[in-house]
Amino acid sequence: MTIKAVKKEEDEAIQPESASQLPKPTGYKILIALPEAEEKTAGGIIKAEETIRIEETAAVTGFVLEMGSDCYKDDKKFPTGAWCSKGDWIVMRAFSGTRISIHGKEFRLINDDTVEAVVQDPRGIQRA
Repeated sequence: MTIKAVKKEEDEAIQPESASQLPKPTGYKILIALPEAEEKTAGGIIKAEETIRIEETAAVTGFVLEMGSDCYKDDKKFPTGAWCSKGDWIVMRAFSGTRISIHGKEFRLINDDTVEAVVQDPRGIQRA
């Protein structure tokens, strides 16, 4: 998913007709929007649908849409405070969380301790 596409989803998520579709994370869960895999390679070759699906499933970057009320509240586990906040691009473990699809777009509910890093620009970051 391009940054523009995630921003568009974030803007659309605010609209009343689509806001009810996005789940509100509870407890220590974080709602993540996943980037859409590019349909073509850098050389212009069109990827198979299965390849695109695998790339999206194995995504390691995401956009924090919402955080549950208990995220990062455990002072023993998170002595320095929250690892991310709403609106951050993050790096997370591949295949992590609960995968959900809403109108063909994939989202994930991940645990707060699944966040590995915060990045300013996720473009070019992919699972090795």
